Amino acid sequence: MKVNKFDFSHYYTYAELVDYLTQMAEDYPKLIDLQVLGKSYAGRDIWLVTLTNQVTGSPLTKPGYWIDANTHAAEVTGSAVACYTIYYLLTQYHRDPQATNLLDNYTVYVLPRLAIDGAEKYLTTPYWLRSSVRPYPYPEKQDGLHWEDINGDGLILLMRIQDECGAWKVSEEDPRLMVDREPEEFGGTYYTLLPEGFIHNYDGKNIKVAPRLEGMDFNRNYPYLWMPEGVQKGAGDLPLSESETRSEAEFWQSHRNINGFISYHTHCALILRPYSTHPDEHFPVEDLEIYKLIGEKGSKLTGYECVSVYHDFRRHPQQVTNGGMDDYGYDHFGWFGFTIELWDAPTAAGVNKGKHIDWSRRHPVADDLKLLQWNDQKLAGKGFINWEPFNHPQLGEVEIGGWDDKLVWDNAPPEYLPDICNRQCRFAIAHALMSPRLVLGRADAIYQGSDIYHVMIQLENQGFLPTYTSQKALERGAVKPIEVNLSLPSGVSLVSGQLKQNINHLEGRSNKVTKLWAKQGTDYRCHVEWVIKGASGSEIEITAVGERSGMVSCRLRLEPSKVKL
Repeated sequence: MKVNKFDFSHYYTYAELVDYLTQMAEDYPKLIDLQVLGKSYAGRDIWLVTLTNQVTGSPLTKPGYWIDANTHAAEVTGSAVACYTIYYLLTQYHRDPQATNLLDNYTVYVLPRLAIDGAEKYLTTPYWLRSSVRPYPYPEKQDGLHWEDINGDGLILLMRIQDECGAWKVSEEDPRLMVDREPEEFGGTYYTLLPEGFIHNYDGKNIKVAPRLEGMDFNRNYPYLWMPEGVQKGAGDLPLSESETRSEAEFWQSHRNINGFISYHTHCALILRPYSTHPDEHFPVEDLEIYKLIGEKGSKLTGYECVSVYHDFRRHPQQVTNGGMDDYGYDHFGWFGFTIELWDAPTAAGVNKGKHIDWSRRHPVADDLKLLQWNDQKLAGKGFINWEPFNHPQLGEVEIGGWDDKLVWDNAPPEYLPDICNRQCRFAIAHALMSPRLVLGRADAIYQGSDIYHVMIQLENQGFLPTYTSQKALERGAVKPIEVNLSLPSGVSLVSGQLKQNINHLEGRSNKVTKLWAKQGTDYRCHVEWVIKGASGSEIEITAVGERSGMVSCRLRLEPSKVKL
């Protein structure tokens, strides 16, 4: 089938995104279902893609996996990776064995863009915003300096103003670079740095940077340890107060087959795992081991280090992040999932940052010089705008310049997208294929004489994870037991056993990855038996349903001889 190749040259606007998804749905009607998850704050449709081979079963009858992206408006690299993953799975079906196996036997749900209003504003205007276009926490802008493109070049950069109290000075090694003024230093030319913009209700004396009008952060709006605005900036009025996050959570609640997830974000090239709020001791021991193992696989396939948010990604040692999606996904549903930060300019420039948060607070000037050199050599100098004088209507003479954050810091320059997409897609496929998978290994109806049959099925979990996904899911009671149903036609009766019964969950291979858990026997397999009475030629049906491991069924004909499936 001939389809247009995925376009890596730019980031899709909303119209382009919808056109792309519609094209995929038209070209691959048996592999993709396109639906509206809900409405955004501004009334746009939130599109969800369901990927599975519909010939081999409906989506809810297979183990599920969740991918979402663009929770934050400016982080459109995530949307590109999600869209590429859709493209890859569809175009490589029957070509890539892993992609084929995934679509034949599993279901992948992809939400390519959650912050669709915010992303559209980010992509089509000079503005930056966190998630939603909804004014929050105040209905109108507050007094102070607001980010604006005041010189009309289509960018919002920085302003530098000469100031004897300024904390910055021009680097002697590169005049584009502003560096720290030494604590004991006097007698030079110093600057104050401010966002490019206008001051709302300026009194002619004091300058303060105002909070952004659009301060909502979707990734602080989920129910897990949600805290109000006074404690957690961007949290919203209450958990799931936003139509975008609420639509997402309602879908999760009604689609019980999901086992794992990836949420694509941007900045710092890391794979982040829960918790944001607790140290690793908060995990069940078994789950922590599996999280680390899956993270190692992610590091191998993507080149990104996998770290704990609490231990390695807190912006302040005495503060935690509340209301995050990944914490909610793990602690409420027991899913194994990650937030993946997709792009990092310093890493691309060859800077060895060590710990990201420490580097972002303070780092050597040599790192900034390396970034400027990378910009000049790899981006043809487009990433940094030289300082130019401007007569500000409120502040007088200023200079405007600095990094083009949208090109350099917020997202990957387009030439870096193919490699990012390819590596991340490989990990997403591998992670999804770790889900539990219920299989009917054997089914017999053995004749005992006098129209009596001994019926037996062998159920197996051929997946890596157990049919309950995680110890946390067991703690939360998040997964129902496996349900087995025997359906008998008229004239066939049950002698012993149950027509409908729940059986214990089956382990996978995950509890055998360490020496401690290696000797577990065949805990991935079980047998269910009945005795029935019926005439030769009658046909019975057996169905087994694992909420997260899939549905299997078979039909057996009663004959006075041993019958095997």
